[in-house]
Amino acid sequence: MTDYSLFPALNAALNGTSAVLIAVGVLLIRRQRRIAHKRVMIAAVITSTLFLISYLYYHAHVGSVRFQGQGLARPVYFAILLSHTVLAAAVLPLVLMTLVRAFRGRFEKHRVSARWTYPVWLYVSVTGVIIYVMLYHIYAV
Repeated sequence: MTDYSLFPALNAALNGTSAVLIAVGVLLIRRQRRIAHKRVMIAAVITSTLFLISYLYYHAHVGSVRFQGQGLARPVYFAILLSHTVLAAAVLPLVLMTLVRAFRGRFEKHRVSARWTYPVWLYVSVTGVIIYVMLYHIYAV
């Protein structure tokens, strides 16, 4: 029998790393450091891709994990989970569109889509870590 217990922490680490890379990438472009920005954002895409692969593999084998918290924690958790899930579905096409625009040299369009992609992608990455902490640490059985 395979032990899948490593995956939630791995997924949270990948999400957290993505969040840091996304934030650093934005700081770099604001400082006009285009090459560094490009490298960091490619690293963010790779990290997010590894997260998605790991997340899908884990849940394909383990299924869903029930939230054990009670009281006020339940609506808070499910509000975060709902917003995270809806925006996670939107973030993949946003990231791909923004990435393609950059690689094609369409920087004005890239800049426009990045203004939407950045906060959504950052939110999804950060709330992924929050969900992990609530699900596997604070309210775990």
